[in-house]
Amino acid sequence: MKIATIKSRQVLDSRGNPTVEATISLDNNIKASAIVPSGASTGKHEAVELRDNNPHFYLGRSVLQAVANINDIIAPALIGQDCSNQSSIDNILLALDGTTNKSKLGANAILAVSTANAKVAARANNLSLFRYLGGPQAVHLPMPMMNILNGGAHADNTVDFQEFMVVPKKADSFSDALHKGVSIFHHLKNVLKKNGYSTNVGDEGGFAPSIGSNEEAIEIVLQAIESAGYLPGEDAFIAMDAACSELYDEESKMYCFKKSSKKMITSEEMVAYWESWVNKYPIISIEDGMAEDDWTGWKLLTDRIGSRCQLVGDDLFVTNVNRLQHGIDTHTANSILVKINQIGTISETIKTVELAHRNKYTTIMSHRSGETEDTTIADLSVALHCGQIKTGSASRTDRIAKYNQLIRIEEELGKNAKYGIQC
Repeated sequence: MKIATIKSRQVLDSRGNPTVEATISLDNNIKASAIVPSGASTGKHEAVELRDNNPHFYLGRSVLQAVANINDIIAPALIGQDCSNQSSIDNILLALDGTTNKSKLGANAILAVSTANAKVAARANNLSLFRYLGGPQAVHLPMPMMNILNGGAHADNTVDFQEFMVVPKKADSFSDALHKGVSIFHHLKNVLKKNGYSTNVGDEGGFAPSIGSNEEAIEIVLQAIESAGYLPGEDAFIAMDAACSELYDEESKMYCFKKSSKKMITSEEMVAYWESWVNKYPIISIEDGMAEDDWTGWKLLTDRIGSRCQLVGDDLFVTNVNRLQHGIDTHTANSILVKINQIGTISETIKTVELAHRNKYTTIMSHRSGETEDTTIADLSVALHCGQIKTGSASRTDRIAKYNQLIRIEEELGKNAKYGIQC
């Protein structure tokens, strides 16, 4: 169970951008690797993703310094350590970095090692990762929030909001929910073709047509649900990732619909906008409905519709216990998106999820727009009882890999498998 070697390398993510991979080998020759994802619309409070900024190499996006930090600084400090003590390993990583935002070694370097350690420890114990981290109580499969139409920073179109997701809430199992989501996705393709729109896909595998307005986008998603034979608001619902930090203008303190109308509105008007959408459409979840530091707007939104809609903090909370605690103290939002690369270690991720659950906040395990073949988040969603998962659309192998891993987990659990904690 002792760490014998740690080796890191630069590999590529789903957008063809460099990212960090780490491989840990134990003294009994068991080994495991982990690859770190990367976001396109990143919150400014996230842990620092270290990049080289050399314009002549991968357009400045290379991660050779982060790789060197693993090979030259982290590896010597961890060799000989017992991999079975995840919190001890993560504490050593945090101490080596010594900053509050992991800017010295890079959150991408730290996370690659933290995740690889959890995976190699699971293998050494002859356990699946979800079982190793979650124990015998890890039996809940998450409800998929399937991103089927992209806008915002994830697509070159005229849609302001980043993700329109379909949530097959009425399902007997994860496999049943996945089937429903995939069916709606395929029917959406036909609906788009029928309306003369492109069926090209965005970063996360959802379609990215140049639709004329945000309202038309949601209406087309509703058509796809009906076309697949399901009832909107009964069999399947809609979840939004608005990514409103991308729309917020710090100088004027207003929100700008940059890609569609160019209209600018106040925080109060943005809250009224979301309230009107929840009244009109079967929306059960809104992620980042306000900007990351617009706490006043977030509080107003929570007071207005928080009793009937899941309000998810992504940029708001960045998987950080301190920001989440502030939200809890001020009764702001009621859900948190969990992204392991926002915080940088498995242990910190676990602490954040546990804090959320203790305070009745729902939790959603999430991918990033720059993903890889690594399926860690699928296991984490079950291990941490998240109940919901965002891992993209029903296209692109980097997204499908997570769904396939959840199918395997459901099979391993057999009759003990339970399906999701509903939002």
